[in-house]
Amino acid sequence: MVAICYREDVSRRTFVFILLGVGIVAVALGVTLYLTRGTHIRLEGAIQQYRTLAVEDYASLAFLDFRITNPADYPSVVKKVTVTITTSKGHKVVGENIAEIDARRIFDFYQHLGPKYNETLLARERIPPKATWDRMIGVRLDAPEASIRQPKEIRLRIDDVDGAFSELVRRAP
Repeated sequence: MVAICYREDVSRRTFVFILLGVGIVAVALGVTLYLTRGTHIRLEGAIQQYRTLAVEDYASLAFLDFRITNPADYPSVVKKVTVTITTSKGHKVVGENIAEIDARRIFDFYQHLGPKYNETLLARERIPPKATWDRMIGVRLDAPEASIRQPKEIRLRIDDVDGAFSELVRRAP
């Protein structure tokens, strides 16, 4: 009878020490993540405005104005910007980026697009720590304008030179 009580006491004591160890590790991990929160390279933001233009029967242009914030303590350097649009019928179309000089000409010629509010986000652009920028991106899409005018989803992916990436997503209401 004494041996049975001893075994229950040992197993309870072992269980308490295991729980105590798991708790200490969890607290240490939480403190580490909190103290290094500024070292995680990522961009946050939202797509502000979306405009389209038909150029051919099965080709169109899309322009996205967006705001991005770099909450990290280190700069983010843009490697590549990709826009993927899910059409109203559910097809995914990846856009080819339009150069800044061409975007200026398009906005000058097609007045019904409205003004060009922001500069184009370019590759190798350095976004300073804790900075917030308003930028735009223009893309050519192999899809008729009617199918991308009211897209189900717009996904803007910004790749960093260090391998990290951020995505801004805008879904249809």
